[in-house]
Amino acid sequence: MSRTAPPGFLNLVRHGFVRVAVGAPFVRPADPAFNGGRLSAMARRAAEAGASLLLTPELGLSAYAIDDLLHQSALLDGAEAALGRLAAETAALPLALVVGAPLRVAGRVHNAGLVLHRGRILGAVPKSYLPNYREFYEARHFAPAAEAAADRATVAGQDVPFGVDLLFDAEDLPGFTLALEVCEDVWTPIPPSARAAMAGATVVANLSASNATVGKSDYRHALCRTTSARQLCAYLYSAAGRGESTTDLAWDGHAMIYEDGDLLAEAPRFSDAEEMIVADLDLDRLAAERARMGPFSACARDNPPDRPFRRIGFSLDPARDRDLGLIRPLARFPFVPADPARLDALCAEAYE
Repeated sequence: MSRTAPPGFLNLVRHGFVRVAVGAPFVRPADPAFNGGRLSAMARRAAEAGASLLLTPELGLSAYAIDDLLHQSALLDGAEAALGRLAAETAALPLALVVGAPLRVAGRVHNAGLVLHRGRILGAVPKSYLPNYREFYEARHFAPAAEAAADRATVAGQDVPFGVDLLFDAEDLPGFTLALEVCEDVWTPIPPSARAAMAGATVVANLSASNATVGKSDYRHALCRTTSARQLCAYLYSAAGRGESTTDLAWDGHAMIYEDGDLLAEAPRFSDAEEMIVADLDLDRLAAERARMGPFSACARDNPPDRPFRRIGFSLDPARDRDLGLIRPLARFPFVPADPARLDALCAEAYE
C-alpha cells in the first residue's frame, strides 16, 4: 500500500530547521544607490532559495574603504535614502535582511548593522570596538557603541531602536532569536555576541569588511568555529568582496555559516561572481545543547547584562507547506571522521 506524507511534512521549518543565506554583493565605493540595488537583487535571490535570513557585509550600502567620504553629508544622505528604498523594495519578501551602513545618530556617525523586514527597519546595532591599528583607523571616522548618545534613531523616516542591546525574535519560528555584531567585535576578549547569546540569541550575524592577508582566513575560521561552539549558537559571517577599493587593501568576500562548531557552508574566496551561500540551521539542536549544558546557564546567571536586552518581535511567515529539501552536510558515518588521516590519528590515540 502506498503511503504519502501529510501536507507540509517535508517542510524543514516543521522539523526545527530554518534556512539562512550569507552573501557579498558587488559594491561601488561611495555609491549607495547602486549598492542598494545589488542588495535588493540578492535579497530576492535568497527569498527564492527559501531563506528566512540574508546577511551581507559591513558598510555594504556605502562600501567600507572610502576613508573621509564617510563624513560627507552627500554620502550619509545617500546611504539613508538607499536604506529607505531598500526597505520598500524588499517589503514583499518573506525574509529578514541584515545590511551595513554609516548612520548619523545624535550628531555622531556610527558603523551600524540594520535589520530590515517587510518594509520596516526593525533596529540598528552600532559597532562596539573600532580597530585603530596597522591598516585600520576606524576611530577617525566613527563613534563606538559606548559613546552612543541615544537609544533610538530616525532612519529613512522611521523611528528605529538603536544600540547593542537588541535581540530580534521571530515570533512564528520558535528558537530563532537574532543578534548582530560588526567585524572587529568578534576579535575581542568578550565579544558583544557573548552577552547576546546568554540573553537568548541563537543566531548571530557578523557583518564584516575584514581585508585579506596571508593566513587570515584560517584565523577567521577559528574565530567563527570557537565562537559558535562556546555560545552554542549559529554564527554567520560575511566579509566584503569584489568592488571594494584596492588602493591599500585586498578583499576576498569570505562568507561562512557555522553551527555549534560545525562548518555548514563556505563561499569561495576571491570570486569574480556575486557569491551567496545557503544552509539549514538546526534550531532544535541548539535548544537541546543549551538545555544539556548547565555551565552555559550558570555563566548567564553569573554575568547578567547591565540592563535587560530590548526584544523586537517580528513574523517571518515561512512557507510551511513547501518542500525545500535540506541543505546541510550529512555525514554517512556521523561518529567517525571522514578524513582517513584524522581517523587514523584518533584511533591511535584511543589505543594508546
